[in-house]
Amino acid sequence: MRTYRGFAPRGLQSVPLEWMHCTLLHAVGLCRADIALDALLKDVARFAQKVRPFALTFDRPAVGNFAVEISGWPGPPFTQLVDALTEAMARTGGAFTAAPSRFPHLSVAYASDGAEDVDAVSLKVALAAIEQPLSATVVADRLHLVEQWHDGAHIMWAPVATVPLAGVTG
Repeated sequence: MRTYRGFAPRGLQSVPLEWMHCTLLHAVGLCRADIALDALLKDVARFAQKVRPFALTFDRPAVGNFAVEISGWPGPPFTQLVDALTEAMARTGGAFTAAPSRFPHLSVAYASDGAEDVDAVSLKVALAAIEQPLSATVVADRLHLVEQWHDGAHIMWAPVATVPLAGVTG
């Protein structure tokens, strides 16, 4: 992923390596104080212990409407987690809007001020000029519950809890 470091013309903000993530669900409008955290974590741990760790492979990025994203696969285990998390969040009773991820992806840059001036064709040419394999595989072996915010340039978060998938300790 270091290949994309600084890959952002005016109108795009690069995602620093330490902030790259694969979001499962945004529970929009819900914060930590709105839920019974222990009950939620027990609920999430119940289904997480039935899901074996799995590999997600991410390939070349594509220019989207709001970001430069790298799609990943396989989709089914990712979707299983998204659906289970959405149901668990709904059971909290907190009022929120569910914004589930529809497919596994990593964003390497987000649209920001000046995005209307980004030339998508030039950006695609720059991506095509990276003459090396860009695929990377990561093992999904735990879920991270975070409180997140956006500062107008980057998505950031504070960790709340980590829930391991089946067979993972620590």
